[in-house]
Amino acid sequence: MAALAWLLIPLVAAIGAGLWGSWANRTRKARGDGPELIGYARFREAMERPRPGTEGQGKEQVTSV
Repeated sequence: MAALAWLLIPLVAAIGAGLWGSWANRTRKARGDGPELIGYARFREAMERPRPGTEGQGKEQVTSV
């Protein structure tokens, strides 16, 4: 009987994990890559812009943060 009790522990854990997984995934909606690509394009544009006050300086200069 004790062996059956030990076998029930992983069974209950697997059922609990399945229930939690289905609950956690219930509100996710399928959406395209549109918002992520738009955000990435904005990030690239911001990184390509020169920093204010550094337009006359060469690119060799390194500033510490």
